[in-house]
Amino acid sequence: MKREEVIFAGLGGQGVLTAALLLAEAAFLQYKHVLYFPAYTTAMRGGASESTVIFSDEEIPSPLVDEVGTLVILDSSQLKTFRTRVRVGGLIVLESYKLQEEVQRKDIKVLKIPGRELAANSGAVLAANQALLGAYIGATKVLPPECIEEQLSKRFAGKQAALAKNREIFRQGLDLGSKLMLN
Repeated sequence: MKREEVIFAGLGGQGVLTAALLLAEAAFLQYKHVLYFPAYTTAMRGGASESTVIFSDEEIPSPLVDEVGTLVILDSSQLKTFRTRVRVGGLIVLESYKLQEEVQRKDIKVLKIPGRELAANSGAVLAANQALLGAYIGATKVLPPECIEEQLSKRFAGKQAALAKNREIFRQGLDLGSKLMLN
């Protein structure tokens, strides 16, 4: 059975929900069943934000999962809260900006991604979420990158400059995730 469970976590305003929604929409192109389950605090911008995405060839009985195969953290402040939610042998894709602590687990793989730096260098500071989404796709290969790029094209229809920057940052993350996963 093909099934993927991933949690995106960060702070409101960082694109946590957007990255997860792009993934869920892209997963519909390859999987029969997709679940997108966002959650955020009342202080949306700056408050804790998370979203669970599950896609599978089989029905998904519940959006609630104790542990996931992959955790994508867009703000290192959320590491302490979520690091125990990754199952043994799983993966954490972690924004490295202002990272003050290391993941104290030897039973998972951790990829540190400079998403904010990649986005800032490309002139699209708000697109760091695309770098981490790309790193996740590059590391896990759960979907062809073209599925995400198709959703980016829909999201940024008529906004060619924004599309080009988001696609560029996604591809940079994709390449970085692929390379780091090999090490």
